[in-house]
Order: sequence, then structure tokens, then C-alpha cells
Amino acid sequence: MDTTRIDLNLLLTLEALLAEQNVTKAAARLHLSQPAVSAQLNRLRDLFDDPLLLPARRGMTPTAKALELIVPVRESLEKLRHTLHSHRDFYPQHASLTVTIACTDYIQAALVMPLVLALRQKAPGVRIAVRHLDMAQLDHQLASGEVDLVFASHDSFRTHLRTTHLFNESYVLIGRRDHPALKADLPLEAFVKLEHVIVSPSGGSFTTPIDDALAAFGHKRNVVMSAASFLFIPEIVQKSDLVALIPRRLLQVLSAQLAVIELPWLAEQFDICLIWHERSHSHAGHRWVRELIVEMNSETES
Repeated sequence: MDTTRIDLNLLLTLEALLAEQNVTKAAARLHLSQPAVSAQLNRLRDLFDDPLLLPARRGMTPTAKALELIVPVRESLEKLRHTLHSHRDFYPQHASLTVTIACTDYIQAALVMPLVLALRQKAPGVRIAVRHLDMAQLDHQLASGEVDLVFASHDSFRTHLRTTHLFNESYVLIGRRDHPALKADLPLEAFVKLEHVIVSPSGGSFTTPIDDALAAFGHKRNVVMSAASFLFIPEIVQKSDLVALIPRRLLQVLSAQLAVIELPWLAEQFDICLIWHERSHSHAGHRWVRELIVEMNSETES
């Protein structure tokens, strides 16, 4: 069979004819004229090389080929209708959907974990797959569907991608509870002399944008360790005299008993945005998940 000759209208007509076994009734069901349905029946007969429906005393009688087609045609069209319907409407309690998110480990702890917990209550059929944020592959991953959503800073995304701002993040300083040099009014001069551990997601770097800001004022902090993950930091600072600047939201998920020092003179912040591709913009399920993320963040901010 030459499948390039098949169009959806023909399959819809075949479905109606097999169900009604009457051209007039099938035409009424399809809101078409009887001649139009008769013409499509002739095309179907040519396509399948079979009469499909034979004249009978009342209506028409399906051939053996037509009887073989009834179930697969109906099931195929039902799957198509379900797919089209799911893109338009989304019912969280009953829907099945997998959403792949690319983000850092900090975002996994601060945003993805509460999102998953919320989904277990609101949409138990929605699964979350988390991937490491790879900025070099971001465009390709979003365009190909390997990644559906990205949590990243405004500076990270390209102008052709969809985005919504979630929040601005600030830093706090953490160290062990009995650290001899940590106090509430820690001045900049004392801060830079402490032994710092920083996070370098790409690996190996001993500077961050904060160090660039400090350098502009003639200061350089004493960085003695570069870690690949924020989640490693609480344990190392709790067991040493090392200190670390961490995003404020990470405090919500830390179980370690740490000293937390506010630094009013540290103005450095970064923003977190939700980023997605036009490919999934109109999908009802993906739109619902994005709206849930924005809603949860708004509640956190307030």
C-alpha cells in the first residue's frame, strides 16, 4: 500500500462507514453530503484494493478485509484524538507525563525537590527526570526534546528561548557553629582572610563573579578549595575552619547545624529563570507544570 495516498479524512470516513454500514448515516455522522462520502468510499476501495462494503438489503455488509480493519482503525484514531486532546487539556490527577529538567545541584535541592513533592499530591502521573546543566548543549537539548525545562540565570539563555523570571538570589556565609572568627558583624577585611571553599560547576576554578566584584574594590579572598557541588559544602565546613558563601535558599534544605552570617555589605546577587523551547510552549501538560513552578515560587517569595 502507498501510504502517501492516505489522509486523515479518509480514515475518519472509513471509521464512520464501518460503524454505520450505511453511506447516508455515515454522511450525517461526518456532516458531509452523501455524494462526498460515496466518493471517499471509492478512494478507500482503490486504496485497500477491496470493496470494503457491499450493498445489502438494509445498508451495507462489510467484507472480510473491512472486518479486519474495524479494530485497528478505531484504536489508531482514538490514540490520535487522545494525543490531540492532551495537548489542549490537561487533567493533573489523571495525566501521564515525563518532564526533563536541566539544572545545578543547588536548584535540585532548592526547587526541584519541593516540586516533586507537590507533584506527588497534585499530579501523581507526572514524572521528573533531572539532568546536569550543560550550557554548551543547552540549545540542542531543548530543540530536540532531550530537555524540557531549564533553571538558570538570565545570562545563560539565548534570546530565542522562552523564559520567565522566578527570583533573585542572594548569599549568606556559613561555617561551623563554634568557628572562632565568625561573628554577626563580620567586616569585609576579616571576611577575605577566612579560608573559603567555593563552587565551580565546570570544575577547577578558584574564582567566581564574587571574586571579580571584590577585586574591583582591591580585595582578594583566601580560597583554599574549589568544589564541584554545593551539596558537599555543609559537611566540609562543619568539620573544619573553612567557610563558604551559599545561595540563601539552600539554607532551607540543610540539616547540618551551622553558623549563618549575614553580610550586609555583600550586594552580589544572581537571578534564576525558568527557560523552555517553543517546541513545548503550547503543550497543556508542560504549561501546567510551568505554572505550578511559578505559583510555588510566588508563595515562597511572599
